[in-house]
Formats: sequence, C-alpha cells, structure tokens
Amino acid sequence: MKKFLARDSRLLVDCAMGRKSADLVIQNGRWVCVQTGEIIEHTSVAIIDGRIAFVGPDAQHTIGPATKIIDANGKYLVPGLLDGHMHVESGMLTVTEFVRAVLPHGTTTMFIDPHEIANIFGLAGVKLMVDEATLQPNHIFVQVPSCVPSAPGLETPGASIGPEEVAEAMQWEGIIGLGEMMNFPGVANSDEKMHAEMEIAHSARKVIGGHYASPDLGLPFSGYVAGGPQDDHEGTRVEDAIARARQGMKVMMRYGSAWHDVVTQIKAITDFGLSPRNFLLCTDDSHSATLISEGHMDRVLRHTIAQGIDPMLAIQMATINTAEYFRLDGDIGQIAPGRYADILLVENLSDFKVDTVIAQGKIVAGQGKLFIDLPEIAYPEWVTNSVKIKTPVNPDRFRVETDKEGTVTVNVIGVIENQAPTRHLKMKLPASLGKVHLDSAKDVAHLAVMERHHGTGNIQNGFVSGFGFQGNCAIATTVAHDSHQLIVAGTSEEDMALAVNRVIEIEGGQVFVKDGKVIGEVQLPIAGIMSNRTAEEVSKQAFTVLDAFQKCGCMLNNPNMQLSLLGLVVIPELRLSDLGLVDVTQFKFIPVIQES
Repeated sequence: MKKFLARDSRLLVDCAMGRKSADLVIQNGRWVCVQTGEIIEHTSVAIIDGRIAFVGPDAQHTIGPATKIIDANGKYLVPGLLDGHMHVESGMLTVTEFVRAVLPHGTTTMFIDPHEIANIFGLAGVKLMVDEATLQPNHIFVQVPSCVPSAPGLETPGASIGPEEVAEAMQWEGIIGLGEMMNFPGVANSDEKMHAEMEIAHSARKVIGGHYASPDLGLPFSGYVAGGPQDDHEGTRVEDAIARARQGMKVMMRYGSAWHDVVTQIKAITDFGLSPRNFLLCTDDSHSATLISEGHMDRVLRHTIAQGIDPMLAIQMATINTAEYFRLDGDIGQIAPGRYADILLVENLSDFKVDTVIAQGKIVAGQGKLFIDLPEIAYPEWVTNSVKIKTPVNPDRFRVETDKEGTVTVNVIGVIENQAPTRHLKMKLPASLGKVHLDSAKDVAHLAVMERHHGTGNIQNGFVSGFGFQGNCAIATTVAHDSHQLIVAGTSEEDMALAVNRVIEIEGGQVFVKDGKVIGEVQLPIAGIMSNRTAEEVSKQAFTVLDAFQKCGCMLNNPNMQLSLLGLVVIPELRLSDLGLVDVTQFKFIPVIQES
C-alpha cells in the first residue's frame, strides 16, 4: 500500500487545542458530513501538515499570523472524490497527465488497475505506473493485474503475469490489492493459477477486484463469489446489483465514457430499497475527450443524482463507501480530524460543479484550473517501441476467403451502444471471386485483429455490425483491450491497409481514413496506448477521430471505446482475437463463415 505521510498525532492535537497555529483554515462552510449523513452549517476546518486537525463551528483558536484563511461563503465542504476502479490508460494519458486532467474536477484519490500496460510489458509496465503514481499530488493506489493475459489460449499475449509476479508486486509501495479477476470461468472451475493469485492477496490482507461479465446469476456466479472477488463493476442490470449486494460484494456502478450502468443498477436502491452502504461509484474507462469536455468523478456524481438519488447518498458512494472498502477510511473519504485534508468547495450539490480543490492540505486547483506543477517524467526507449508489424500491410490481408458462390451465413459481432457486452449475430453476405463481400444495404463492416507484440504476422478477419459506416472508410487502433493487438474496422480494404500502415508508422495510436485520406489521428507512442502530451492536446487529437466516425456515418455515443473492446475475449457474447473468432459464452473458437 502507498505509504501515507507520517501522522504527527501530537501536532494535530496541539493544533486542535490551539497550541499550534494551523497552516490553513476554511471558514463559513456547509460541512457535508458523509459519516453521519448530515449537512452542518457554519463549519470551520483547521488543517496542519496536510491533515485535518479540527472541525467545528469556530476555528479561531487555531489561527495564527501565518495561517492562510479561506472564506467558503456558505459553499459546501465535500470530501475529495474517490474513483473506486479505473484504468488510466483508457484516457490515452500517462498517470501524470491523467492527474492534470482530473484533479481540477475534484478527484483526489484513484484506484487504478494497469492491466492494459501489463498486457504489453508485464510487471515492468506495472512498475512504471506504480513509480509514477507515487510522485503525484493526489492519492493513487494500484492493483496488481490478475489476468495477464485475459484469456490464455484464446489470444497471443504481449506478456504474462502469474502468482510469482503477483507475490513480488504485493510487496511494493503503492499496491492496494489484486486487480479485477476477469477469468470468472477459471475462478468457478477452480483454476489453479487464478486461485493461487487470490490466495496471495488474501494472505497479504489486500482486496480482490472482481469482473463477472456474465448474465448467469446461478451456480457459476455463486462459485465466483465463493472464490474471493470482493467487488464488481460489470453489472448492467438491476438484478446484477441486487445479487452482488446480497452476496456481500461491493457494487461498483460505473459511468465512464461508453459504459453507462448507473441508470439501471441504481434502481436497486431507489426502487427496491436496498441499503446504499455497499454501493460505490467508478468510471472504469474514461476517454480524454470526456475528461476535458464533461469531467471525471464530478460527472459521475451529476449523473447519479440525476437518477433521483439523494445527493448525500451519491457523495457517500464516491467517498466514504469506497474508502471503507479499501480499508483507508482512517486517512481519506471523509472530512474529520486526522484524515487528509482532501476537501472540495462546491456551490450546489445537485449540479456538482467544483469551485476549489484542496488535496493533502494544499490548494491545488480552482475554477477548473490547476495551480501546481506536476512532475516531469522521462520514459525509457523500450516503452516507445512496441508495435512490431512489418510494413507495408497490403489490402488483401483483410479478405475473408471462401470458395462458395452466392451468399454465405457469417457470424458477426454486434455492438451494443453504451455497453461492454456484444451480441452474436448471424447475417447473410454475398460471396464471389474467392471472398465474402459487404452488403451496402446492411450495417456490417470488415474487422481484423493483427498480432503486434512479437512480429508473428498473425491476422484474423471477421465482421462487425453497429457502427453504421457509410462509403469507403476505416479506423485502425492499437488501443484494444486487453491484449492491445492492432484492430482495424472498415468498409474498404484499401482504406484499412492505409490506416494500419499509418498506425505502425507513428508507433501506435488511432488513425481514421476516408476515401484514401487520413481524416483523424491520435498518436500514442507510449506502449501504443498512451501519449505523454496533455489531456487537452490528446483530447483535440481524439476529437478528430470522433469527428471522423461521424463523417463516416457512425452516430454511436463513443465508438472508439466500443471498437477498443472488440478484441476483449472475456466479455460475452462474441469477440475477435489474433487467433480467431471467440464465442465468449462458451470460451471456444467458432468459424467466421457458418458451416451449412
């Protein structure tokens, strides 16, 4: 676990008693006391050495000549927000640049699972993230990725992490637990590797993250819970939330850029009357464009409150509930003596716009602007040389070959807007001249996954429906959870080849091609999934890709996030890996062309 700064209990007592002057005092605030569910008027908070020494109606006795004073003018004093489960890499940003984007929005604590970079570089990639996290002005805790690769035998991994690596990482400063246990069939079927990793986490007295991405709430779910995962963010239905809460799991309701699962699961509280104490809020995956244009955990709070939940309950789900789950409530998650002074000044709880951010006792941001400098990070060369595909890649690599003439029935991945699961569709497409063709009257596009870690040349072709592409276009990306192979989708094999070759040239990223021209591009040279530029710069690049989707007829809410999961072979129903088309309900390969 990340070491908190040493707590000087005598210093805190001396300040609370008036024998030492506070560094900072906030006066005339409305205390959002999440530990009791009260809003207490006319509250003052005295802060010394980064922690809260005193909370009460009058902190005048703690004020000295050097004490800085903030007049809250009746604003709400809210604990800093905690994101209970997230992947920094999904923002296409480094840890430092992610912090630069979210700290002004009030996110003072992040619990991150770096399994994206772990799938590329293994434990070395995780250590890179841990080391950078320890340098930040907010609290960042790291979970050791548990399923690297996510689906052994169904994809070619860039790296692997097993029990030995988990045991090593559990000793590092900054490690809070075991990351999301995505191999839910392995847990239910008593897979030796999965259970060995969980036992290591149990022995280290650390939490085990969950990921049960199946609608089956019968015996497989019971077996999964019995195995040890303690939370889950993969529920999409109210019955998912109810089942997890009843079985003692923490229900992590996510509202990221593309996964909007709060609206259904919150009904477990509003409609079914369940206690909210085991419900937490998280983002899971937030695109840089979302961070810049809409926010982070403040955005999640606004959305949750809009579903009819009391603001106090929503704030508790983003503060004290999360802190208690990770056993950190003695240090964060509430405004109370001894805790870190992570405090937000907010004008109105319902629309939750953060006015001022205090993190670890320092005023770090206000009115959406960061007031402090962040560390400069140098990245080693091995991090920026990760796309190992020989060029040029020719258009004929994206053919789905067949000797049939007329029509064939193909298995197609069906995208579901704003959800991670997909549908298994069967569609008839024309076939002639040795390959399957697209039907312009149907919403279907070519899809290919190319192995990019070891230079094997592996490529698998298939089809996807739901993007609504029109005309000749293609999108290629090395952001492809979790294995992060190179994925390309499009209606033109020539445009697909152009997009792929450009992605390889820039050492990773996203490239959109229309009618033979690049019309959108994000450069991500760090592991092929992150940029070391600011969130504003990455967001501008990302907007060119999102705009390109629309120019090609795609009206999905966040299509590049949907695209990035098409190779994730642990979420039902159908996915494509570099080894083949995977039926995730059965965890087996199936043919692209359905046999008659």
